Amino acid sequence: MEFEVWAPAAERAVLHLADGTRAMERAAGRPGWWTAEADAADGTRYGFCLDEGPVRPDPRSGRQPDGPDGLSAVVDHERYAWRVPWAGRGLPGAVLYELHVGTYTREGTLDAAADRLGHLADLGVSHVELMPLCPFPGRHGWGYDGVAPWAVHEPYGGPEALKRFVDTAHGHGLGVVLDVVHNHLGPSGNHLPSFGPYFTEAHRTPWGAAVNLDAPGSDEVRAYLVGSALAWLRDYRLDGLRLDAVHALCDTRAYGFLEELSTAVDGLAVETGRPLFLIAESDLNDPRLITARAHGGLGVHAQWNDDFHHALHCALTGEAQGYYADFAGAPLAALAKTLTHGFFHDGTYAGFRGRRHGRPLDRTLLAAHQLLGYAQNHDQIGNRAAGDRLAASVPPGLLACAAALTLTAPFTPMLFMGEEWGATTPWQYFTDHTDPLIAEAVRKGRRREFAAHGWAGEEGPAAVPDPQDPATRDRSCLDWSQPREEPHARVLAWHRELIALRAARTDLLDPDLAAVRVAYDEAERWCVVRRGDLATAVNLGPGPVDVPVGRGARAVLAAWRPEETRPPGADGLLRLPAESAAVLAAVQA
Repeated sequence: MEFEVWAPAAERAVLHLADGTRAMERAAGRPGWWTAEADAADGTRYGFCLDEGPVRPDPRSGRQPDGPDGLSAVVDHERYAWRVPWAGRGLPGAVLYELHVGTYTREGTLDAAADRLGHLADLGVSHVELMPLCPFPGRHGWGYDGVAPWAVHEPYGGPEALKRFVDTAHGHGLGVVLDVVHNHLGPSGNHLPSFGPYFTEAHRTPWGAAVNLDAPGSDEVRAYLVGSALAWLRDYRLDGLRLDAVHALCDTRAYGFLEELSTAVDGLAVETGRPLFLIAESDLNDPRLITARAHGGLGVHAQWNDDFHHALHCALTGEAQGYYADFAGAPLAALAKTLTHGFFHDGTYAGFRGRRHGRPLDRTLLAAHQLLGYAQNHDQIGNRAAGDRLAASVPPGLLACAAALTLTAPFTPMLFMGEEWGATTPWQYFTDHTDPLIAEAVRKGRRREFAAHGWAGEEGPAAVPDPQDPATRDRSCLDWSQPREEPHARVLAWHRELIALRAARTDLLDPDLAAVRVAYDEAERWCVVRRGDLATAVNLGPGPVDVPVGRGARAVLAAWRPEETRPPGADGLLRLPAESAAVLAAVQA
């Protein structure tokens, strides 16, 4: 087989195999590339040596059996016999479920997670969104410090385990989305600078030098990242990718990296005959990100919408610190604006940022499903000092209200693992850095990060968990006994009911944000979201309220407390108990 590596500054390149070395030759017509032919099969270990330096893993390695610093291994993707024919599953009408392989089960493997996919099929979600899988130091971590963006973390099971997971998911009718990180690579096991200008000091990011998207050599760096993205979609039959923190991509070129990536993914979708999509995480509130290229946008298919989360979180909890401050003064008004206009900050002044933020969204160009709405996700839980979920601070009734607003909203809903049963296990920040200096820097940095917010720095009941302590990861694993217990079983049944309702009622799939109507009362703490003939009513207050849902006959399709929910009479008032929700439909005469 042919081995190749891009190393533009090297004077000499050598391929290292178990049976010896092979001198590499410069590739004709491909500046900076080196090639060599050698007999190899699936699993063959190899590495590259440049200019008499140490043997390093392949930047395009498909497998790192011994971790980020070990030799690479050949992966023959043709060896896997796919069991399930799969035509793909697109984003419109989807309900996503974010999952971290290392804590979804105690075992922390892809095979163990696959064994639990029947639960998600029964829940009714359409796609599993896996947090990053690329190799990182140690066994346990969030995955955002990964390296080797073609490879699968070996402790999770490696490439074959991911294929088994995807095959099993497709057998359940579930699509699979993977979270990928293009804005930085981990500090440990990152050998890319030894090969070429993968990073540039022209821009600085929170992680140091920026990934080189616009400096000399950036054509090859872009091809490296685009090639990785297409490999996940092609070789592992994934349905989509979630792009981490695209606002941290430093790119001044006229033809932007994200536009280049979306063009390539759309081309692969045509080639494979499967719908493929990209979902970006961005805090810019710039709708051009998800606007079609034909209309001057970047062509990314969807993005996370933190404004919806922040407004909903403030309405449920009353929190007002940090970035919540902009939403906390009138959270239901903020929620109403996001539900009808997409963004809360769309050119308005953001006190947290000390400036105007965002840009208005053109509701005639963009469909509602292009924004993802969620009450919880890994960031909004794990980046709290104690990693506490909503269930730690609000009662089941308010969890039911959050579910009703999220799962009947115009956006594509997303749940975070365990949310569907009101899991009380925290999800904390944990690492397993093998470099003691990096480990200590992470530990101290985490404490400093939250010291200003009143969290204990070294000890005490509110101490920030030590990311390197194995107990931090263990606490973050889901407790699979909870769904069989109350009140968790009831919360789970409520999520199933709402997801089934979303699938059955076409009004809940209407892509037109301009058609959404929201009424609310900040003082009484009720809100009604109308979508076509359906209305979702929530009462976040401590006592029963009469909520105006409109005159005319209406039937209650679902209610958190059905025995205490009085259908509206001729006056159009729905009697809602404290901390409860209901979904109603107009009854045709």
